[in-house]
Amino acid sequence: MSPEKILTARTGRESVYLPSNRLGLYLALRHWCTPGQRLLMSPISADEILFLVLAAGLIPVIAPISVLDGNIDAVRALLGTVDAVLTTNLYGLPDDLRAMAGMVVIEDVAHAAETSVDGRPLGTFGVAGVFSLSKHAGAGSGGVLVVDGAADRRVLERGRDLLLQPGALRKDLLSVATSAARHLALRMDMARPAMRAARVLGLDEPREGYRIALRPGALREALARSRDDGLPPLDPWVRADLHDYRRARGGLARWYQGRRLARLPRERERRLAGVARLAELPTVAGGVRAHADQPLFRVPLLVADRDLAIAALARRGVPTGYLYDPPYDIYAEAFVEPSPEPEVALWWARHVLPVDPLYAARALPVVESLRPAPPPPGDHLLTRAA
Repeated sequence: MSPEKILTARTGRESVYLPSNRLGLYLALRHWCTPGQRLLMSPISADEILFLVLAAGLIPVIAPISVLDGNIDAVRALLGTVDAVLTTNLYGLPDDLRAMAGMVVIEDVAHAAETSVDGRPLGTFGVAGVFSLSKHAGAGSGGVLVVDGAADRRVLERGRDLLLQPGALRKDLLSVATSAARHLALRMDMARPAMRAARVLGLDEPREGYRIALRPGALREALARSRDDGLPPLDPWVRADLHDYRRARGGLARWYQGRRLARLPRERERRLAGVARLAELPTVAGGVRAHADQPLFRVPLLVADRDLAIAALARRGVPTGYLYDPPYDIYAEAFVEPSPEPEVALWWARHVLPVDPLYAARALPVVESLRPAPPPPGDHLLTRAA
């Protein structure tokens, strides 16, 4: 079954197939927002998301975040001062969607393909939900945008087609082979040599710490061009570690993506067991315990010596990724409206260690002995129940 049919069955919504989640987010932002509008977003998310918001001509308004889950703290955020909200659902933990009811909400469901709230899947609460096929499904690329109406679907498909670049069978073969090899390496406990090979072959995107290089001067020039040319001038930033994010995918890639997505129910019990075990640790983020019945993408721990932990996990063949440090209003201060309360985001970005629950058993000898992060700043633990 195709990825879009699988997600239509899960959400009950109209689906638009995409070569990447990030292209879907851009299309949704352009469809439901107008250039110049203010978009509330978390400071803890992937690099390319910020650049998509800028490419859409929107003002990124950086929200305070909850110490419990790293998502938007809707109690502290000034929801009445923004035109729309972009959720993150960080590591699969759901944003506080009840507090956003009645607003224009675009759900980034990249980390939350299997998360539900009150029995209702994420991706069905906002005007649009954008799924990634490279996260839970591990398909290497691909995305699906879900919406309620056929009219919106057709408009979004036309917008997608205008931005697509020509596909190539050779690149699809390489993408599928790379993804399959990565899964095999993890299953056979060969992640360490695979990570070394990726570095030697230059497959890892060069970064400054955990973020790609901002290059402010070049970014300002690209933003000026994007007023007329839309997304393409921002490609050097948006593509990050997925340079083919706008390239059309052929039948082979889509078959593989559907196959990987269809496997998720078979992995559910193993993922849930890993979440339950990691949720017992004293270092686990508070929001995890309230959602330990969800097959999370990653389980966030909050630890004192995060970088030492990453190195120790790598020695055991457990790769660590999806780290978003520093927050957007430190990383790209000149391009955003900063958070009025940045302290928790700084604390969270510095101490969070996301652990794949599928490999909890392999990670436990390291993470069981980690020291907890120092206490969060201020009274933020009291602002929202998990």
